[in-house]
Amino acid sequence: MTSHVASAQPKRRASPRLGIVLAAIAVVCLTALAVAVVRMELELTAPAFALIDPPRPDIRDDLHPEMVVIPSQSGANLAGWFVNGRPGGGAVVLMHGIKANRMSMVRRARLLHENGFSVLLFDFQAHGESGGTRITVGHLEALDARAAVEFVRRRLPDERVGAIGASLGGAAALLGPGPLPVDALVLEAVYPDVERALANRLRLVLGPNGANIAVPVLMPVFELFAPAVIGVWPSQLRPIDQIAEVTAPVLVIAGSNDRRTTLKETRELFARAREPKYLWVVEGADHVDLEAFAPDEYRRRVLPFLDRLRRSPQPEAR
Repeated sequence: MTSHVASAQPKRRASPRLGIVLAAIAVVCLTALAVAVVRMELELTAPAFALIDPPRPDIRDDLHPEMVVIPSQSGANLAGWFVNGRPGGGAVVLMHGIKANRMSMVRRARLLHENGFSVLLFDFQAHGESGGTRITVGHLEALDARAAVEFVRRRLPDERVGAIGASLGGAAALLGPGPLPVDALVLEAVYPDVERALANRLRLVLGPNGANIAVPVLMPVFELFAPAVIGVWPSQLRPIDQIAEVTAPVLVIAGSNDRRTTLKETRELFARAREPKYLWVVEGADHVDLEAFAPDEYRRRVLPFLDRLRRSPQPEAR
């Protein structure tokens, strides 16, 4: 019998060129994603100016707003409308969301004014008709919120003052030197920290699978460029760290289907608040205008909460 000895087959070595090509592709992909994050950051913080005055005839006839200009330590002069209510009826400062302006608060202003409250609607810096150069996701807007509350306290020294903040407006109520010094606070769809707010928006763009891969890589890019874009580190934009300092009663409102500020995140924010505190989950609502989504329920829940601002009996609703 003839024996056959198998000859050893030489092992193929991976081509060094292939490794270089793969590394180059990875660098290009990561660079493209990083550019996309910076672009998203710049788009998110770009000013949202709009011409609003004079008010529409229906606003003028219903609210009789007085045009006011409020200096803010943010460096901007804030454009707003002041609506006088019934003496002793309380006052409420309305604070809009990102890329919006005081027009988004008109429905709330009508509801409150019909029930005797005085109301201030204003545009945050870099929004509407206010000054400013760039939206700062709550950093400078917190100074605007404080200036607005101080304006109302000077204008109505005998009234209790509350505030309603939607999304960015709610974050502004909690950030800055400290939470707003108000007698009642309504927070609608407020992000707990800016990192998760951005990550949630990336998930909407990239989908859950793409986000699971991209977000851990891209968030350091966001954190690196944040001081240059918005003036502070993301660690300074954490409403969840400051809500415990609110001494006024708090009503937290959230949409059950909100994908920009998830219900889980809202519950975490709510858990940090002091008593007395109340949580209302609006079933079926995404990150939308919650008053417009559920107006009747909004009236039933928010007006009684704000009754604590009154110094005299509640007027009959029209």
